[in-house]
Amino acid sequence: MAKHYVSNKDETARMFKSDLLEAFSKVHWTVPLWVFIPIISFFFYRAFFTFGMSLTSIAGYFILGLFIWTITEYLLHRFVFHFPAKTEFGKRIHFIFHGVHHDYPNDTKRLVMPPSVSLPLATLFYFLFLFILGGVSVNPFFAGFLIGYLFYDITHYAIHHFNMKNKFWLAIKNHHMLHHYKHDNLGFGVSMPFWDHIFGTTYPKKK
Repeated sequence: MAKHYVSNKDETARMFKSDLLEAFSKVHWTVPLWVFIPIISFFFYRAFFTFGMSLTSIAGYFILGLFIWTITEYLLHRFVFHFPAKTEFGKRIHFIFHGVHHDYPNDTKRLVMPPSVSLPLATLFYFLFLFILGGVSVNPFFAGFLIGYLFYDITHYAIHHFNMKNKFWLAIKNHHMLHHYKHDNLGFGVSMPFWDHIFGTTYPKKK
């Protein structure tokens, strides 16, 4: 099967005519850590000190938030980042969202989500979870959800630019590389490939 990429170099294409928009579309891989670790700390502080939740409750909602992130990651990648665009406008939006990454998979400045996108998305998810869980339980839940997101973002960068020697990390890297270079319609789980097995989007077995 033909490979689906344009360049394996650390280079990219310009996405916007505006210099400001172009600048906001690029980000160093450590930026999500600087942005979200203080936010995560704030929600843990609220759970512990503002609402006095028990350690058991905090741990339970935190683990649930992590779990919900894993399926959110899969669904976003499969149905949003890989939506089948048919119009020129749709194809343009798809390229901005994710197509540029498939064309230039080793571009160091477009491997993690820029805050200009991740912060509005996080805000939308927060109000959704606030509506479902209420003002107390949402704090450790959302902290877990955001840590899951950070794990995904940093894992994605590491897959493309770190040397993997550990068996576990090599399996994750190989899973994602197959998505890029052989089966871009399969393998949507980046940091948690097990969802591909559950939803039937894993790769065909070698004969």
